[in-house]
Amino acid sequence: MKKISFLFLLFVLQCNSTLLWAQTEPEEIKQDADQFEDSFYESLLQKGIENYDKAIVSLDKCLKLQPNNATVYFELGKNYLASKDYKNAYSSFERATQIDPTNEWFWVGMYDVSYETRNFSQAIVITNKLITFDSKYKEDLTSLYMATSQFDKALDLINELNETSGKTERRELYKIQILSEGKYQNTEISNLISQIEKDPKEESNYIALINLYSRNNEEEKAFETAKKLAEAIPTSEWAQVSLFKNYLENNEAQKAINAMNITLASAKIDSKIKHRMLNEFLIFTDKNPQYSPDLEKAIAYFDSDKEVNVAKEVGKFYHNKKQWDKAIKYYERALKNGDSEDIETNLLLLQAYTEVKQFELVGKKAMTMIESFPSQPQFYYYSGLANNQLRQFKKAKDILEMGLDYLVDDKTMEINFNIQLGEAYNGLGDDKKKELYFSKANQLLKEKKQ
Repeated sequence: MKKISFLFLLFVLQCNSTLLWAQTEPEEIKQDADQFEDSFYESLLQKGIENYDKAIVSLDKCLKLQPNNATVYFELGKNYLASKDYKNAYSSFERATQIDPTNEWFWVGMYDVSYETRNFSQAIVITNKLITFDSKYKEDLTSLYMATSQFDKALDLINELNETSGKTERRELYKIQILSEGKYQNTEISNLISQIEKDPKEESNYIALINLYSRNNEEEKAFETAKKLAEAIPTSEWAQVSLFKNYLENNEAQKAINAMNITLASAKIDSKIKHRMLNEFLIFTDKNPQYSPDLEKAIAYFDSDKEVNVAKEVGKFYHNKKQWDKAIKYYERALKNGDSEDIETNLLLLQAYTEVKQFELVGKKAMTMIESFPSQPQFYYYSGLANNQLRQFKKAKDILEMGLDYLVDDKTMEINFNIQLGEAYNGLGDDKKKELYFSKANQLLKEKKQ
């Protein structure tokens, strides 16, 4: 909150001699006037060298001569405030406003005391009075509403000032703070819709509305707003979001790619919007593989994304379609760009390697992961499976038996372990143990089906 500064008020001596000294001899009047002037300027001198107590004594002498002089009370207030005597400071400024309520700076003195003592409720009352002198005090009122958590009043005032005076960084930060509480978002949505109707060429209102919808996971409304923006301001970067969707629907691939690249490169556009756009282009590319190089370029925009590992999500997309080579490509990229020891990504990659029978890679990757995560049974399973396929049956048996110790309440994995142990003992020529483990696997399968 910006504290209102005092301006130095030049004192003009006002001697109401007709009323106050009507019965006083001229020489006495002159003496009193001289005494008043001397005492007043002595107070200014003492205040200038920070002798506030002496300044107050001199001003008290002035009050004895002119008890209704508002300027003397104002000066008293300043000296009391400087010496942190807030009670007397406030009462002095207040008395000055009672004598002359038309002087803005007397009210400013009351505000300053209220601010110093953090009496923001009192400051709000005074600021509303100050607004009658100058509307600039609405900025201070906004800060006071924020300090007293009167967010509804603050939001209304922020919107008013944005419309009449233009936006400021401080007010925008206040608005972000207010809108973090969901109950105020509907009010702001209504305000933004109204602002768009009033001025359809103001891009910032569309962007704010899109961001609000996106924050609330109302993606359809966000895209609908982007579409309106595209119609109103076709050159806007945000407009490309809507244009991209229209181009895809009309099978205008190159135009869609251009719009996508502009959007992905923009620092203004919310990451959720970008992720959704990439997902739509991924689906399009799956049906139109000739645009795969453009997909590669689009995915590269997300390589430094700390929130979502996009390459991993693309890998899952191809994984679900059983397009194993593509899934492997993106899982490897995900591990390179992100957390190389992410358990889920490594397990998905091991499954994809297994599907394309790259057992040497399965064995090598699984052993690396066992070193990092010795209590994860899945990695022992893949290592055992790979070694069985590579006909290294003794190694497979030893690794699988170690992994059994970490199995807890996972029947599917236990079945797989027993099958691979049966394969290992079969390769070693131990028919008795082979039958034992295959039998265990069959029994667990029956139990699982029940």
